[in-house]
Amino acid sequence: MQAEGREWVNLFSEESIDRFDYVFTDAMTFTDEKGRRNRIWLPEETFIDDEEEFMDYLVNTLVTILNSEPIDIYVNATFLPEQMADRYHHFWTEKRMDEVINALQANNIAMEINNRYEIPSPAFIKRAKKAGVRFTVGTNNADENFSGAKYALDMIKMCNLTESDFWLPVKKERI
Repeated sequence: MQAEGREWVNLFSEESIDRFDYVFTDAMTFTDEKGRRNRIWLPEETFIDDEEEFMDYLVNTLVTILNSEPIDIYVNATFLPEQMADRYHHFWTEKRMDEVINALQANNIAMEINNRYEIPSPAFIKRAKKAGVRFTVGTNNADENFSGAKYALDMIKMCNLTESDFWLPVKKERI
């Protein structure tokens, strides 16, 4: 089940959610402290008054998602808006990485290695692996033009990921 936005948890019953083998979401859609709906993959729908404050709000939102939403996989992991993406390493500090990694680990949520956006960074993946976070591979493909899995394969080698580092869904019994 792909869970979009933060309101999804109020739109589906627990019984409906339980029918899926796994649930995934990201932190790309949220409402900021001023009540503005942000869809951070769209520059015209991303509201950044102060980049550091925006980043802190994004990390806090993500940690809240990981601590409260019934998900199995965090996808589009560490995505930043176009206005900030070229400074990924500046914004994803060790402190911010650790906040997210701690929430992933505490809630047994896997993190996607995303081929389309080439995220998270090798440093983020290595820190997450050290903390015991599991991984999945994805791409957030928007059309039939699959970008391939080169980034994930490179990260698997660079970060010494093994089969045991990857999350697998548990098939649920169907009634």
